[in-house]
Amino acid sequence: MGAESNGSLDLSVFLTGIPGLEAQHGWLSIPFFTVYIVAIVGNNLIMAAVQADPALHEPMYLFLSMLAVTEVGVSVSTLPTVMGILWFDARQIDLDGCLAQMFFIHTFSCMESGVLLAMSYDRFVAIYSPLRYTAILTLPRIICMGLGITLKSVTLMAPLPVLLKQLPYCHTNVLSHSYCLHSDLIQLPCADTKLSSILGLAIVLATFGLDSLLIIVSYVLILYTVLGIASGEGRRKALNTCVSHICAVLMYYVPMIGVSVMHRAAKHASPLVHTLMSSIYLFVPPVLNPIIYSVKTKPIRQGIFTLFSCKRKLL
Repeated sequence: MGAESNGSLDLSVFLTGIPGLEAQHGWLSIPFFTVYIVAIVGNNLIMAAVQADPALHEPMYLFLSMLAVTEVGVSVSTLPTVMGILWFDARQIDLDGCLAQMFFIHTFSCMESGVLLAMSYDRFVAIYSPLRYTAILTLPRIICMGLGITLKSVTLMAPLPVLLKQLPYCHTNVLSHSYCLHSDLIQLPCADTKLSSILGLAIVLATFGLDSLLIIVSYVLILYTVLGIASGEGRRKALNTCVSHICAVLMYYVPMIGVSVMHRAAKHASPLVHTLMSSIYLFVPPVLNPIIYSVKTKPIRQGIFTLFSCKRKLL
């Protein structure tokens, strides 16, 4: 779209598939669809196991269930456009739909970061004050934390699509991914986007930046507490309870940092590399987190087995 469009009425944008591999989209749809199935089914299994097993109604597993909700949310937010391109080459999307997708992707990502922070606090309380663990992290407090994370994420992300909706668009409206992201959409308007850009940066610092800093602080305190445990076996057991969460944090923040570095320091890299990094950031954590928690956490594994056993009995 070369001429200026006053407002965004009936404006369409065009998504991009996998650069250089357009002819293989049909075959590539198989692993992508498999990833979505594994992510959605795996996280729903964790939610169902936590809900069905009273033994899993503890803070750690309730937070894990919240994490599963956010990861299903991220997966479901990107699925329609990604699979639409791979299956039907459906690249066109209206601006309102694109803004809605952007809002949900970023909101669920922000919620995921908040839940990971809450889980680090949970691990600190469990190690620092195990006798008061359930007294500190009561069900009402956990619910309030979950609602607070949701409210914060929605409130912070809501202005982004509203601001972009008000701007005129005049460039060729082609995005660089198969889903809508704020960093992509902000390149399209032909008006001043400084306010949206500053707001986006402020949100990143207030959410992902602050959350990651507080997670680091939590683990410094955890390490300090663990070093004060007299027995080596006790230290090993305490740290072992954090392994799954550390893996989840690394899988979330390392790809995010990689995408950010690529976006700024490697602008001239192959579009395929940028697409790959973004895909790792959005698709890998929802797939691997349920697997890691199922393998490393015996109660979760038993809860899933119990879930299938109950369904088999019903059949």
